Amino acid sequence: MEKTIIKHIENELAVEVIEDGLEASDDLLGSGIVDSLGMMKLVSFIEEQFTIEVAPEEMVIDNFMTVKNICEYIKTKL
Repeated sequence: MEKTIIKHIENELAVEVIEDGLEASDDLLGSGIVDSLGMMKLVSFIEEQFTIEVAPEEMVIDNFMTVKNICEYIKTKL
């Protein structure tokens, strides 16, 4: 799960090339790795990839700040 999300962010959503690779604990928005449009695309990817629905009230920074947080959130939906 973690590797799938990291690969997608690195290949499709990262605003710029991540030279050392994305770590699961990297702050996606705060560090500028993903912009707000990229975050919406990431939510769509997660919904499709893991066949879950992300409710509007669940689109909070705590759930999507890092890949680690995203994985923990997805596990609560499975």
